[in-house]
Amino acid sequence: MDTTILRHFLTIAREGSMTAAANELHISQPTLSVQMKQLEDTLGKKVFQKQGRNLVLTEEGVLLRKRAEDILSLVDKTMQEFQDMDNLIGGEIRFGCAETYLVHHIATVFHELQLQYPLLHFHITSGNTEQVIERIERGILDFALIVEPPSLDNFNYIELPGTDTYGVLMRPDHPLAAKQAIVFDDLVSENLIASEQTIQNDISRWCGEKVNQLNFIGNVNLFYNGSQFVKNGVGLQLIFEHLVPQCDELIWRPLSPKLETRCYIVWKKYQIFTPITEIFIKALTNLLVA
Repeated sequence: MDTTILRHFLTIAREGSMTAAANELHISQPTLSVQMKQLEDTLGKKVFQKQGRNLVLTEEGVLLRKRAEDILSLVDKTMQEFQDMDNLIGGEIRFGCAETYLVHHIATVFHELQLQYPLLHFHITSGNTEQVIERIERGILDFALIVEPPSLDNFNYIELPGTDTYGVLMRPDHPLAAKQAIVFDDLVSENLIASEQTIQNDISRWCGEKVNQLNFIGNVNLFYNGSQFVKNGVGLQLIFEHLVPQCDELIWRPLSPKLETRCYIVWKKYQIFTPITEIFIKALTNLLVA
């Protein structure tokens, strides 16, 4: 399957018009139409359908868009890896990252390496453990920072020093704001917001089977987005201490007993790194054992 045609397909899907896509790609509309006909003939399925004056994806087209994005991401990463083999003044590093202040360890290493490798670039994909691990397994990411113990069967890992501490984000006028710490019984009658990973993995470590008594009305993958719902009185948010937005409209109180999580840098076993990624892992290891 021609990667150029896949890139053109994604442009059409984004623009919703053959004419607009042709203008952006600087090719003729008939040429683009022929390419899409070839693509549909190869697949044996229609990937676009007319909706008024626009082109929209069919069900098969939606699937192709996801696969095309993955294919092209992997192709681009592979090409960059081969370029980086001869490029010792920089390179590309791709990693997935959970929301945690412990990412500062990675930032410290990048800053140090920038002085030696001025053409170093990084690409961060934010997401929960399941999302970033999936992308590592598909070869799209080099490594990931996750907030739960990794599978030792499939991954090498480095445990980062420090922990993230859970607490409750609320408005200053909430009755629980008068407390110094929040216990389980305080939350039973409250509407709660948290990430899926928090709900499925972490809170049960704190309250055991009683987690089913808590009323989670929504989940968010980005803590900041959840804080806006808290600010508008929708509910309370379970959030790490160091991720609390700095403003007068919200306050944070720790859970009691304390609930903490550790973070890990993980990568696939037997993974062959580019030179710059190998240098990064060694620099991070040296920083943590210093």
